[in-house]
Amino acid sequence: MTLTSPAPAVAAPAVPATHARSWLLVAGSRPEAFAEAENAADALILDLEDGVVPSSRAQAREDVTRFLAGGGAGWVRVNNVTTEDWAADLAAIRGLPGLRGVMLAKTESSDHVDRTAAEVPGTPILALVESARGVEFAFDIASAAATTRIAFGTGDFRRDTNAGDTPEALVYARGRLVVASRAADLPGPIDGPCLTGEPDLSAALAVTRSMGMTGKLCMRLDDIVAVNRELSPQNTDVAWAAETIARLGVNGENVADGSDLPKLARARRITHLVTVFSGKD
Repeated sequence: MTLTSPAPAVAAPAVPATHARSWLLVAGSRPEAFAEAENAADALILDLEDGVVPSSRAQAREDVTRFLAGGGAGWVRVNNVTTEDWAADLAAIRGLPGLRGVMLAKTESSDHVDRTAAEVPGTPILALVESARGVEFAFDIASAAATTRIAFGTGDFRRDTNAGDTPEALVYARGRLVVASRAADLPGPIDGPCLTGEPDLSAALAVTRSMGMTGKLCMRLDDIVAVNRELSPQNTDVAWAAETIARLGVNGENVADGSDLPKLARARRITHLVTVFSGKD
């Protein structure tokens, strides 16, 4: 697709990708939904992979390109590196002013990230881990220079491993991604979506939080409010953090023993998140 005029500059997102809670996937074949979805979640992902049937992918690339070149902004999920669509996806979106980053489907190695980054230099990569191999190589993936965060593709992981859909069946994979992210000095990973809404969504978010994951993929606009609320510091957390900092001192000047230090660190993190999510950071 040829562009005849430069696209206008795109404003920075309110919540940075490192802290984004809700990641809304919208099929690239639904351009009529792009504008409404753009500011609905912390991050918008325009999907050129599983959300688009192969016969519609060429048109979807044109529609996504038009949106990101014409003032819209978002991430793009591209096909995995073993496919011809991968190269075509990257060629279509390379250098577009509204491109926030690339979600790489079915990431299974740091080489997958490196090869993608070489095609779109300077673009953050969200590595979507969806297989047993991806989970086993999670630390290598997280350590790749361009990896901004890891996301968990629960549906494809279950198909690959024949695992059930209970929290217990997926606890190893989630834990592995959390530990790998922390070890590589990345933010907490992004959990897979809940496809059925409430009351299942609340239960799913409780699992996400308890595992140490800090974001969630969303397939429905209706889920975003709950995701942002539940993955933000709760009122009791904020009150505890304020009391702890007041008691121990902003710089720890009133710390009395070693157990106070992790409390102060957690309190600082909570207050920082409140600042980030309020748009004041």
